Amino acid sequence: MHYTGEDLFTSINFLVREKDRIGLVGKNGAGKTTLLRLIAGLIQPHKGEIIIPDGVTIGYLPQEMALNSRVTVLEEALTAFDEIKRMHQRVEAITALLHQRTDYESVEYHRLVSELSLLNERLALMEAFSLEGQAEQVLLGLGFSHDDMRRQMQTFSNGWQMRVELAKILLKKPSLVLLDEPTNHLDIESIQWLESFLNGYYGAVVLVSHDRAFLDAVTNRTIEIVAGRIYDYKAAYSAYLELRQQRIETQTAAYENQQREIREIERFIERFRYKASKARQVQSRVKMLERMEDIGIDDMEQARMRLRFPPAPHSGRVVMEIKGLRKQYGSLVVLDNLEMTLMRGEKVAFVGRNGEGKTTLAKIMAGVLPYEAGEVRPGHLVSIGYYAQNQHEMLDGDKTVFETLDDVAVGPVRTQLKNILGAFLFSGDAIEKKVKVLSGGEKARLSLARLLLTPVNLLILDEPTNHLDMASKDILKSALLQFEGTVVVVSHDRDFLMGLTEKVFEFKKPVIREYLGDVYDYLEARNIATLEALNAASAPKGTKQQEVSAGKVHYEQRKSAARERRKIEREVAQLEDRIHQLESEISQMDKALAEPLAHPEVSSQAWFERYAELKAQLDIAMSEWELKVAELEE
Repeated sequence: MHYTGEDLFTSINFLVREKDRIGLVGKNGAGKTTLLRLIAGLIQPHKGEIIIPDGVTIGYLPQEMALNSRVTVLEEALTAFDEIKRMHQRVEAITALLHQRTDYESVEYHRLVSELSLLNERLALMEAFSLEGQAEQVLLGLGFSHDDMRRQMQTFSNGWQMRVELAKILLKKPSLVLLDEPTNHLDIESIQWLESFLNGYYGAVVLVSHDRAFLDAVTNRTIEIVAGRIYDYKAAYSAYLELRQQRIETQTAAYENQQREIREIERFIERFRYKASKARQVQSRVKMLERMEDIGIDDMEQARMRLRFPPAPHSGRVVMEIKGLRKQYGSLVVLDNLEMTLMRGEKVAFVGRNGEGKTTLAKIMAGVLPYEAGEVRPGHLVSIGYYAQNQHEMLDGDKTVFETLDDVAVGPVRTQLKNILGAFLFSGDAIEKKVKVLSGGEKARLSLARLLLTPVNLLILDEPTNHLDMASKDILKSALLQFEGTVVVVSHDRDFLMGLTEKVFEFKKPVIREYLGDVYDYLEARNIATLEALNAASAPKGTKQQEVSAGKVHYEQRKSAARERRKIEREVAQLEDRIHQLESEISQMDKALAEPLAHPEVSSQAWFERYAELKAQLDIAMSEWELKVAELEE
């Protein structure tokens, strides 16, 4: 497949088997979405073929769709069964024909009997006699309530309508499910339900996702697209990363060996080029060089975004105080009598199902949305940086990349705009591109770049990882861990939230619950609460469960150990970031020390005191890191 004359894929071959769970990975623009569209038959390859056996059905969910349904949610979901309705009609027609015919031994009679049997088998497989129940079950799993079933489709946001499209694919039960970024429109609970559904699914699944936790939970095979070729790994994402690193190391060793061999051949040719007695050997080596195939080193992420937030200005100890907050849209009350206090340096996550008020509260805290009652008081000297969920849609499409930053930059930072854009992978002619031609990932990077223009001490980020690839998400997470201000992040990405926050607020009407720890601590605490509720519900009336079963004690001990392990992992990650920061600063000072004439500050007493202090801090950080790693191993 090629665009503008350059191959996107070159002679790639692979087989999708029944029960395969394949994750497609590769940098932005590698061709992941194109490959899904090719398999779905929406576009055709320029060479080669995609062979789909008879009877194989395909369901494809793109990243975005133009939707204009005018029926209710349940009615739209039930359109997934149009084929079943046609099958029922065919069954009735064949049954009527068989009643009329008496040529029991004819080929045509046997053909009708065989078709009827096949249709009945397919209907049984698709559980065709409980269609409405199936539809409701899937819709509930994807986050809809019973009341939502009767609401008109156009009253929902595009994200919720995309959930209905996903439900229709799951209800059709195709032989092969193709999903392009399915978690973009889902919250944590719905993602977990989808993981469970796909793990029990009878057919094959091929998906594109930047959600590492989702890929690890669902896939058992990873196909990496790089430089027009594919590499097929029989492993989920995390295991694939290790195998990929081994491949890169092998390629690097082979490349270095080949370069050594080329240098030796070239030296021989140069040395004996004009000696008649060596002419035959020289020609032999020239041909050897011509026949030699270049060994390349594949690197999926050669260019990486560089992100570090400006130092946070000092603020008061209380960063924001919310008292008696009430917000409603018409008769719908979203937040009621909310109390919340944010302290300096805290990193908190807002989680919960979509529509529960996370984005609404983030907007109110950022000062971009009014409210009906209560108080929202930012603390002393608090300055806010806000990244909206639809931030990339708020950019002016007719402006260039450079103009987008230049219009909001003030002061000395204006001289650094090209450097800032370069750090976010916009360089050369790319800074003159119109915003409207940028991809979703490029718009997300540009929006993050705007956040760097003004130092702030409270960052409010609403779904900042949407459209970012995994490398960029990791870089953003690292930058947030190093940021010394306060962070509020709305996200459904468990891998991104793991180890990032020390507090989680779960939005579940009519209350907002607070959990200490990161997202996995929250999930475990919620699971234990659910278990206790089930135990209480199943206990006989009039009895008190004063004795906790040994099984539950063991369960809670394991959960406690897991929480402690993740706490130490967070501390190890923070120490590693600190060590990297110290080593970088010391390395810069070492360079200055090696060139004292170019760095006159080296001769000052303060410079050497700072150098010694950094060395001491590094020793302490390394000792702490070793202790924590040993603790983790125990």
